[in-house]
Amino acid sequence: MRSSQHDLMWRQLLPKVRKHDEPLQVQLCTAFVTAMLEGRLPAGTRLPSSRDLALLTGVSRNTAVLVYERLVAEGYVDSRPRDGFFVCGAITPTQQARASPAPTAQPPDWSARMHRAGPEIVWADRPPIWREVRYPFIYGQFDPKQFPLSQWRQCSRQALEVKAVDRWWQEGENVGESQLIDQLIRRVLPRRGIAATHDQVLLTLGRQQNFYLLARLFARPGSVIGVEEPGYRDPRNAFAHDGAQVLPLPVDEQGLQISPALAQCDYLYCTPAYQCPTGVTMSQARRLALLEHAQRHDQVLFEDDDDPETEYDGHALPALKAIDPAQRVIYLSSLSKLLSPGLGIGYIVAPAPVIEQLRQLQRLMIRQIPGNNQITAALFIQQGHYDRLLQQARENLQLRALAVTRALREALPDAEFAMPSGGATLWLKLAGRHDLLSLYYAGVAKGVLFDPGNAFCLDPDTLTRPSIRLGFGSIAQELIAPGIQLLGQVINSHARRPGVVRS
Repeated sequence: MRSSQHDLMWRQLLPKVRKHDEPLQVQLCTAFVTAMLEGRLPAGTRLPSSRDLALLTGVSRNTAVLVYERLVAEGYVDSRPRDGFFVCGAITPTQQARASPAPTAQPPDWSARMHRAGPEIVWADRPPIWREVRYPFIYGQFDPKQFPLSQWRQCSRQALEVKAVDRWWQEGENVGESQLIDQLIRRVLPRRGIAATHDQVLLTLGRQQNFYLLARLFARPGSVIGVEEPGYRDPRNAFAHDGAQVLPLPVDEQGLQISPALAQCDYLYCTPAYQCPTGVTMSQARRLALLEHAQRHDQVLFEDDDDPETEYDGHALPALKAIDPAQRVIYLSSLSKLLSPGLGIGYIVAPAPVIEQLRQLQRLMIRQIPGNNQITAALFIQQGHYDRLLQQARENLQLRALAVTRALREALPDAEFAMPSGGATLWLKLAGRHDLLSLYYAGVAKGVLFDPGNAFCLDPDTLTRPSIRLGFGSIAQELIAPGIQLLGQVINSHARRPGVVRS
């Protein structure tokens, strides 16, 4: 007969499983293994019977049996006929960290040893609490409800088949890379008007690595890299870190302006489709003028096509790269924005000699990119799931854009904005005078999250009117209207505060 003390001990070691988390088997196996490796279940400890385990944890008898079968198969537990289950003696507990004695020697002067080129890095990341906020009007995250999980799982299972694993598990094979590049060349890039060969495409771990690799290859002390103002901070940080001068360039309703400052630049970074953060699309005339300017002044363009193909009517302008006969455009994009940021699948399209040098730099960071995700993504595109997801994304984003604009007209009739033609953001120019930082915190306190416009500016005087960016890709559609209504209340009450004058 079990004692109540005995039961209490096991309930402390094995908390009751939660049905809405990971599978019950996994939860229990993890709890057992953790207790063993932490030394709370020493070798030789007799474990509860499968019947008792089911009663203690609230799972079925069959689940308890499967848990023990898995632990036995993985070598954590011994099964002794007619005697029970016991912790194996071969398991070595994890050593617990002990407080170190007070140091007696002088530590290195890290500040003198570290190479920290460029100015202090300033990030514009969303706060970690964004998932807990009821109305997250932020950009860069997808709505998990829209993701075709069953199709991705199907492709993932195919990528894990014996023949596929045998091809990508070996070092240096790059099978996943080749397979995905082939699909990009055949199915994705042509829709942006881009023709490329395998030696002109480099797969990366996402946009951030794109920026870092380009900065390492091209940015150096004395070089001038023009960036949009307001614009995306991450590439600015990468370019400045390697010693280049980052020159802010004005943006209007057609995108990056052809201003006199343009001629000072060796390189130009721009986001022609749905400019970050204003959401404007560069006109065809402006694109041609920018290419002509680059040719005349011997410049190279970095085209960041972050949200490709999300034009709501399905008729997006061709990429700059597509209309560049002189091969002056280096094209950057990613699959992660549409699929999931956590997948980390980016790519660069450039002349073959440039790609070869970028590949060498990438090799200094990682020997090769993970093959499994690459094969899964290749199969996802090949089998048509990517196209269906893209069409679904266009439709959903358009509906959300309509919901946002309708709600804004009612909640903030004096604010200025344009109806987006694609993408997942809206640039909102506020009436009155606001301290955007205090407005931001006032919104967070009420459960409304947005991006203050000055977070995208190198010069604090860039914004002639206080502005904010609203992202609508990660918020449920039914929450858009009440969220905008609450945002309007926050902004209106903030504007009435005396002494609030900064933008």
